Amino acid sequence: MRVIEIQNGALSPTERAVPVPAAHQVLIKVAAAGVNRSDVMQRKGLYPPPPGASDIPGLEIAGTVMAVGEAVSQLKTGDTVCALVTGGGYAEYCLASAPLCLPVPKGLSLAEAAALPETFFTVWSNIFDRARLATQETLLVHGGGSGIGTTAIQLAKAFGATVYVTAGSDDKCQFCQALGAEAAINYREQDFVEKILELTANRGVDVVLDMVGGDYLPRNIKSLAADGRLVQIAVQNGVKAELNLWDVMLKRLTITGSTLRTRDDAFKAAIARKLYENVWPLLAAGTIKPIIYRIFPLDDAALAHELMESSQHIGKIILQVSP
Repeated sequence: MRVIEIQNGALSPTERAVPVPAAHQVLIKVAAAGVNRSDVMQRKGLYPPPPGASDIPGLEIAGTVMAVGEAVSQLKTGDTVCALVTGGGYAEYCLASAPLCLPVPKGLSLAEAAALPETFFTVWSNIFDRARLATQETLLVHGGGSGIGTTAIQLAKAFGATVYVTAGSDDKCQFCQALGAEAAINYREQDFVEKILELTANRGVDVVLDMVGGDYLPRNIKSLAADGRLVQIAVQNGVKAELNLWDVMLKRLTITGSTLRTRDDAFKAAIARKLYENVWPLLAAGTIKPIIYRIFPLDDAALAHELMESSQHIGKIILQVSP
């Protein structure tokens, strides 16, 4: 099968044998795979796959089930699914844990379905499970134009929250507002702390979803309301920052964070069930949708990574693996 592997920090097309599913796995013929910033980090040697995972990059796929493990009963050959995987997505065939496969929502193409797992699992787990965002609360999302950001805007609004975002250009800000954000702050031109306090009458927001880290930490603390929650899901500006604990104590803040790839299948399967029950009907109804910026052929994965690193895109970048 055709795969894209990492060789000396570069992406290289090559051939490998088709894998065989274990008892609780399925083999999927991949139609499309999502490209994520974590793939770029893995290529650079900064985010190695967990033990037992494929060294091939790619954390989300959509396609057709070609074979099932002996313990799999909920799926059969011929089913079209999207799946969260721990690696192996940049390939013509990929193994997936059966409980982490979800049906392709009605009305969505396989390329659109491939844009769902990594971002929707991440957003649901962190905003709703970890940060407990509730109806009529307020959410600040950094990187509103990213795949995570465009997903968070839609999901939070669909469940009755007010969403503010930061983004790096006026075009991205306008897109985020058209998607449902109450306000979008161009962080290159405005101080997001001042703007958030202005927008909330000095109250601050209930939840911050941050992918930046570094010097954003103290600014996020200032942007939070009393009893607010900060959820850290990436650290593009670095892993270290100075924190005034007195601010945390006075406002009774919660600072938390998570990574998804290293969690076990039982944890991820619980998220999958919640998505199927709460979010898949919204996708089928067209209330929310994956935002795709560009689709590349599999062999052009390196170009997809160049686009990801440029941060010029809005929404998801997808690899088309097969027709």
